[in-house]
Amino acid sequence: MKFRPLHDRVLVRRVEEDTKTSGGIIIPETAQEKPSQGEVVAVGPGAKDESGKTVKLDVKKGDKVLFGKWSGTEVKVGGEDLLIMKESDILGIIE
Repeated sequence: MKFRPLHDRVLVRRVEEDTKTSGGIIIPETAQEKPSQGEVVAVGPGAKDESGKTVKLDVKKGDKVLFGKWSGTEVKVGGEDLLIMKESDILGIIE
């Protein structure tokens, strides 16, 4: 299934974080927080400004991003759990 976000929305796949601490302690699944890092899977064309022109997004497909803990809406696309969020919910790009 193909999916293309509208306007300034971005489709993000969560990147799984380590389940072990630096001291070697394994964190059980029930105690783990959902990761706040992800990879951009798809982007919309951009938001429209007051004059009606489309303003391109700063993120692009393949970017590694950091987003807020409660950002986005969980959706299932092609059997995969993904997040859809506005570009403004993204805190930054990891380089």
